[in-house]
Amino acid sequence: MSKIIKEIFKHIPDSEDRISEAQFEGANIVLYTKDEKFFKDNNGLIKTIVHAIKKRVELRPDPSMCMDMEKAEKYIRKVIPEESGIASIKFDPPRSMVIVETEKPGLAIGKQGSILRDIKYKTYWVPTIKRTPAIKSNIIDNIRSVLFEHSDHRKKFLNQTGHRIYDGWIREKKNEWVRLTFLGGGRQVGRSCLFLQTPESRILLDCGVDVTSDSEAYPFLEVPEFNINELDAVIISHSHTDHCGFLPYLFKFGYRGPVYCTKPTRDVMSLLMLDYVKIMRSEGKDPIYTSDEIKEMVKHTICLDYEEVTDVTPDIRVTLYNAGHILGSSLVHMHIGNGLHNLLYTGDMKYGKSMLLDAAHTTFPRLETMIVESTYGGRENVLPSRKDTDDSLANIIKETIKRKGKILMPTLGSGRAQEVMILIEHMVRTGELKDMNVFIDGLVWDITAIHTAYPEFLTGTVRKQIFHKDANPFLSPIFKRVGSPKERKHVIEEAGPCVIVATSGMLVGGPSVEYLRRLAEDRRNALVFSCYQGEGSLGRRIQRGEREIMFKNGNKQELCLIKMEVHRIEITNHSDRKQLMNYLYKVNPKPKKVIINHGENSRCLDLASSIHKSLRIETAAPRNLETLRIK
Repeated sequence: MSKIIKEIFKHIPDSEDRISEAQFEGANIVLYTKDEKFFKDNNGLIKTIVHAIKKRVELRPDPSMCMDMEKAEKYIRKVIPEESGIASIKFDPPRSMVIVETEKPGLAIGKQGSILRDIKYKTYWVPTIKRTPAIKSNIIDNIRSVLFEHSDHRKKFLNQTGHRIYDGWIREKKNEWVRLTFLGGGRQVGRSCLFLQTPESRILLDCGVDVTSDSEAYPFLEVPEFNINELDAVIISHSHTDHCGFLPYLFKFGYRGPVYCTKPTRDVMSLLMLDYVKIMRSEGKDPIYTSDEIKEMVKHTICLDYEEVTDVTPDIRVTLYNAGHILGSSLVHMHIGNGLHNLLYTGDMKYGKSMLLDAAHTTFPRLETMIVESTYGGRENVLPSRKDTDDSLANIIKETIKRKGKILMPTLGSGRAQEVMILIEHMVRTGELKDMNVFIDGLVWDITAIHTAYPEFLTGTVRKQIFHKDANPFLSPIFKRVGSPKERKHVIEEAGPCVIVATSGMLVGGPSVEYLRRLAEDRRNALVFSCYQGEGSLGRRIQRGEREIMFKNGNKQELCLIKMEVHRIEITNHSDRKQLMNYLYKVNPKPKKVIINHGENSRCLDLASSIHKSLRIETAAPRNLETLRIK
């Protein structure tokens, strides 16, 4: 028995009689009881234990006490008001839990949780209420099905994770130190992957791919210090493929440890990974992993809320904060050792409120070293104001529609696309733009559905709109989903003047490439780049002035002349140079060292130099394969 469990039992009189089982759920501790009186009223004993050990402790009924599932479901449907709109009820027998999905969670919970208490004490199932997405999401349904289908495995995995955290050190403790090796993302945008080592812990921060490269697409996992069998945990900052796309490959080669991220990140990255496999197959390549490895990843993911503190190893504690980049994106704060060092990894971040998300978090309990992105870190990367950007987009749309053309906007499926949707819907609603068709193609619609499932991660304005179906901007009649090649052909040939929002944002695979091929030679049309274009991508080549593009058409090569107007508008979810510097000024406490990553070589060096000169802070801009001792 773990020491912490023994410590808990000291606080519970007759613990052997009252507690039938004590289990870990990651860093959380769950006590199961067969004692009905103790379950219904423990006289504040659990709160006392939580206060004493400073860990989350939950008391649940032993699974043997739970009401028959069929009877329990009838009772739940009886006590929850019909107008709450129950969509599904799913039971998790090994953990004595029931998840109720409903359109109006407030009605299902009841005043001050009265209905939940009623269910809990009458059926002995512990209820959790989840909101039904305003737009049906197949990926969310599939993820929940996988977790329920493997609930026994999940319980054992979470318990094993807890034992790794609480059973003490497994490696020899000689000295205290912290080392950081860049396996990807050093002076480049793509394949972000940082390897953190302490005497006790081995942790990966992100594990991405570079979709614009064939020769150097994947992280350098072959370095001598990395051993997949010794890896304790992976922490994913957000769901873009360049930060998580290589993760299932770890499971292909035997990793079975935890992956930490937010729930939206888990859902969106699963969707993007499935699409990555699909794209590789469509290009005649062998996928580097399959849906089986993606499923294995889902089974081993532990989701955290913002500002939820959790231990991940005996000497590392993690807290995720809002990064302002995309839905569920996180700043990763790591408390290492017993106060030895505090590290902040920003992943991708946006220090400025957008229409969709609040600005990145700035206040932390302690902070000595910061690892910050520099996608737009160069001295020249000062972007126009949001108003100027909005006005420019509105003018491009008006002029193109006026000449009866189509506007193609290649976007990242997550973040940028939804920002564009909200922006155009707002312009139409306020009369700045006339009613028009906005066609949504690729993964954009599926990822938008995930946005509606997690309104708590969005700005207060959008959250309120989602809570009221009639005001939900994503359900505006201007948006039309394109779901097949036949529908895509209709948009290109028959739909008339319109806006097309399609993946991928860099024109690297996906429907946006097909639209470009078919629309490029009509001068009435417009191509609007709204996101960063990676080095080597088709989007970057067009931005640089290339106007003759070769496309594959079956077994033949087809020359396409780009005669459509080409515009660049940065509706970016990254911080520009000014915002990055402002963030360094505002962050509290001030870091003693700043490490620059996730940027082109010149931008990383430029930002490092400016931070050092302006703030008198030690800086570094490591290359891939470099190791820094940060403590």
